[in-house]
Amino acid sequence: MIVRKLRLKHAWSQEQLSQFSGLSIRTIQRIERGQNAGLESLKSLAAVFEIPLSELQEGKTMDNSDKLSEQEISVIEHVKDIKDFYTHLINYAVVMAGLFILNYFTNPEYIWAWWVAMGWGIGVLSHGLGVFEVYSFFGADWEKKQIEKRLGKKL
Repeated sequence: MIVRKLRLKHAWSQEQLSQFSGLSIRTIQRIERGQNAGLESLKSLAAVFEIPLSELQEGKTMDNSDKLSEQEISVIEHVKDIKDFYTHLINYAVVMAGLFILNYFTNPEYIWAWWVAMGWGIGVLSHGLGVFEVYSFFGADWEKKQIEKRLGKKL
């Protein structure tokens, strides 16, 4: 998590950090998830972030806060959700374009690709409404009520 916080502080993507440090993206992802890193990897990251190696080994950042705040975690999760939605939307557009082309060449009299577009489109629309909090059936209030119900006390 410390590496992620430092990376975000510098406004770098994992790919950029990979290029700067000479480490693979997979290694950076593994370290950001909290798995152990080798000494050489930590040395590379310390050099890139221009901090002493001991700060990475001890799990401290320059301001001595080694944990992300709840707000930072929430924002990171929301950005991941938005990224997942856009990935879903791009996949939808590419696959649907391919299906309409296939439909045109195999059976232009009957456009069956509309059925797929409508079915999957409902899923994409639902995903977008949830991510952008236009409508969320299982929103924060629902989660809070479920947690309170299971714990048997108010939060």
